Amino acid sequence: MRPHLPLNALRAFEASARHLSFTLAANELSVTQAAVSQQVRMLEERLATRLFKRVPRGLALTDEGRALLPVLSDAFNRIEAVIKQFDGGRLREVLTVGVVGTFAVGWLLPRLKRFRDMHPFVELRLLTHNNLVDLAAEGLDFAVRFGAGGWPGTEGTLLLDAPLTVLCAPAVAQRLSTPGDLTRETLLRSYRADEWSLWFAAAGLEPWTLSGPVFDSSRLMVEAAVQGAGVALAPPCMFASELRRGTLVRPFQTEVSLGGYWLVWLRSRALTPGMRAFHEWALAEASGTVPAPLNER
Repeated sequence: MRPHLPLNALRAFEASARHLSFTLAANELSVTQAAVSQQVRMLEERLATRLFKRVPRGLALTDEGRALLPVLSDAFNRIEAVIKQFDGGRLREVLTVGVVGTFAVGWLLPRLKRFRDMHPFVELRLLTHNNLVDLAAEGLDFAVRFGAGGWPGTEGTLLLDAPLTVLCAPAVAQRLSTPGDLTRETLLRSYRADEWSLWFAAAGLEPWTLSGPVFDSSRLMVEAAVQGAGVALAPPCMFASELRRGTLVRPFQTEVSLGGYWLVWLRSRALTPGMRAFHEWALAEASGTVPAPLNER
């Protein structure tokens, strides 16, 4: 049967081994140097091996001590990290969410305070991406992506449909009486090359060759449109504040749907309480209804 190893003795050894000094370990642990020395001696007796050897300038670890130190340091660090997560009697959970930038600014950020108020035990960490994301490699619990869903290896919940329409600055809109007037404007493009051609078809227009600048973010593209650099094709639901302020105008009602914003997670991932809380909150915010429970996997 393994000997019982008192926690105080293990802590005294770990601190002494890091400092190679009983005195410095005693200062760290707020005990006397004699107490630390006694605890280390007791541990050595329990293990029937020497962990330190005396050298002219203090202490040196034996081979056995060097083997034990990293294991104990890692264990104590992990214990400390978990203890620090307790808040108000409940374990705090860090939740890392990768969010496409347009959705982050246009939808998520204005609602974050409500999530915090409802779920103070969840510490959100938000990372932005441009719809190219690897949940496993980036250590993400969730990602918000734009598209039709069904990404390999993931489960997903559709949060919002996001049809695209023409958006531009008010001064540009004054020049647009019909969709055909767009032939005289600079049309800003995203990395999805078929968006404008699909919108042209919905508006009853023959497509033409485009030469406007290409953006990897709808948020950046629409900001260029606000500044008069051209006409954007983007989801108006993500730019409600600009439309309300009048810095952005929707000149036509024609729209085309190429997908929506999805909350996705790894199919192999076990859902944590924080993940379940965020999923249910996001779906409730998006739909205005209480969501059905998310089945554990």
